[in-house]
Parts: sequence; structure tokens; C-alpha cells
Amino acid sequence: MSTNTDTVRDAGLKAAAVATFLVFGINGLVFASWAARIPAVTETLNITSGQMGTLLLCTAVGSLLALPTAGLVVGRIGTANTVRFGGLLAAAAGVGIALSLSLESIPGTAIALFFFGIAIGLWDVSQNIEGADVEHKLRRTIMPQFHAAFSGGAFVGALIGAGLSNLGVDLPLHLLVIAGVVVLVTMIAPRHFLPHVPAATSEGEAKQAKGPSAWRDSRTLLIGVVVLGATLTEGAGNDWIAKASVDGLGTSESTGALMFALFVLAMTAMRFLGGRVIDKYGRVAVLRASMAAAAAGLGLFVLAGNVWLAAAGAALWGVGAALAFPMGMSAAADDPKHSAARVSVVSTLGYISFLAGPPLLGYLGDLTGIHLALLAIMAPIVLALLLAGAAKPLPAKADGT
Repeated sequence: MSTNTDTVRDAGLKAAAVATFLVFGINGLVFASWAARIPAVTETLNITSGQMGTLLLCTAVGSLLALPTAGLVVGRIGTANTVRFGGLLAAAAGVGIALSLSLESIPGTAIALFFFGIAIGLWDVSQNIEGADVEHKLRRTIMPQFHAAFSGGAFVGALIGAGLSNLGVDLPLHLLVIAGVVVLVTMIAPRHFLPHVPAATSEGEAKQAKGPSAWRDSRTLLIGVVVLGATLTEGAGNDWIAKASVDGLGTSESTGALMFALFVLAMTAMRFLGGRVIDKYGRVAVLRASMAAAAAGLGLFVLAGNVWLAAAGAALWGVGAALAFPMGMSAAADDPKHSAARVSVVSTLGYISFLAGPPLLGYLGDLTGIHLALLAIMAPIVLALLLAGAAKPLPAKADGT
């Protein structure tokens, strides 16, 4: 009887892991499918790059409003239903964007992007909480692989966006098809999610599990600062490595794009392989090594005198940036009782950095050149390295949680 129960349990965990992997991947595909067609948006609406930046800010504001409350939403309706709600809202927003673009309506596009940001924020936190739950049950590190699925989905989404653009497929039609895919996946995949039930045993614990105290928890905030530094490292690479290659090394735009591709490829590969490394050497040691690698790679990329050394630096930078965010999610979720609230806090701090950091680097780049401006992120990298001990796993309790 015990063997049959274990078999059913293992099958359920595998199904949950596959479903979570798929949800992460579709999330990345949706994000990149939209991002790859941003030039088409500026052309359709006949707006400047600055005006497009303001539109994108609508998405950022939506996400930053949703992220702090996502833990409460998950606590009330569970991870599966939160992903479903986020997916449906994202699909509806996608339809709104498509219709607004067809009507060449800037206000309509702005409103739709705001709700798209809310949807992505809710979806992101809930998928990370589900990933942490699966990781706890499996008793091995798998969160980096889920984030690798996001990176892989983003890569596929970017290819789809570029391909459809070259074929002349209208952006509204593209968005409508993506919306259909999102509805299909987010309605079906969460059926296999694990039930997320806060393990509160008293009224006082129940209130704590809902999340406001997470913003006063010193360990959670320190993990958030580590993730903040890590996401700034990743975001700076995503947004500026191609342009920094062109401006600082005098490469062609195609070579700059290849440098970015190398950065993303190194990051994705490390996320696929990183779970075994973390299980072998421990979260804190790997986090410190990651930040050291990111600093070394960034320094080599900026200070290199030729393209080949800069490419080596970009790859090392990508390796260093790969694991810190998923490890931060795992650390925030160490205590299942408070995982929803704490993952929400850490996600919020991370995304503030991810969204706000690259534009600030752009302003600094106007003064020093973007190539040298990248050295400014050495400070948060070093800070993350120094605070890495905050991610030390919590001791297991008598009940195994």
C-alpha cells in the first residue's frame, strides 16, 4: 500500500513540475513576443521612442502595483487559480492591445498595457510560489530550471516575433493568437499544480501567513536586497550589452546582437545545470560564486580591448547572473507557512531593480557612455555578494517543514 501511495505521489510531483515548467515557459514566450514587436508598435501608433518608453512604463506600474499584493491573492485562491486569473487577464489585455493598435489609439494601448502589467505580476509571483512548493516536495533544487524555461520561452518568443515581423504579419493578429495560446495553457496546466495551503494552525499564525509582516522580516528584506542586486545585473545585460558592444568596442549592430545572444545563452544554460551545483555546494556558496563571476565577467566585458575577450566576459557575466534570482525565490519560500507573502516581497524588490535600473544606467550613459556606465552595477553586485549569507536555508522543523 505504501509503495502505491509513493508511486502516486511521485507521479503527482512530476506532473506538477512539468506543468510549472510549461507555465514559466509560456510566461517568457508572452513577454518576448510582445517585446520583439515593440518597433511595430511605435510605427503603428506613429510615436517616438520616448513616448514608447512612457507606454512601457504603464506595464511597469501595473506590475509594481500587483506584485506586493500577489501573496495575499495566492493565500486566498491558491497558485493554480492565480495563474489562471493572471493568464485570463493577460489574454484580455492582449486583445485590448490588439484592438487599440487597430484603432491607432494611444490611450487604449496604455490602459491595456497597464492591465497586462498587473496580469504578469500576479502570474509571476504565483508561478514562483508553485515552483518553490514543488522544490520543497522533491527535496532537490529545481527552481533554476523553471527560470531556464522562462529564458527559453523568451528566446522562442523573440524568434517568433522576429519571424512574423519579417513575414509582414500584423501585430494585432499576432497578439490575438498569443492570447489564445495563453488561455489554453493557463487553463489546463494548473490542473496539475500542488495545492498551496498556508500551514497556519492558529488565528495569529493565519494573520502572519497573509503577509504584511513579511515587509518587516529582516531575513526577507536582506534576501530582497540580494535579489535586487542580481536582477539589476541581469536587466543591465539584457538591455545594454548589445549597445555597449557597439559604442564601447566599435562593433557592428549584428555583432552586438550576437554578444547579447551569448549572454542569454550562457544564462539559460547555467539555469538548466545550476540545480545540481546548488545541491552539491549549497545555496550561499553558489550565490557568492555567482556574484563573483558576474563582477569578473562585467569587468572583463567593459575593460577588454578586443571583441573576443569581451565575448568571454559576456558569457561569464551571463553565468554569474543566472542563478541569483531563482535562489532568492527559493530562499524566500523556505518557510512554506509564509512563502506566498515573502516571495511577493522579494519579487517586488527584484522587479523594482529590473524595471528601474536599466533606465537609470541609460541616464548615466548619457554622461559617461553606456559602456563605462555599466561599471556602476559593480556596487550592487558586491553588496549582494556580502549579503549572500541571508539566503542560508532555514533549519528543518520537527514536522519536516
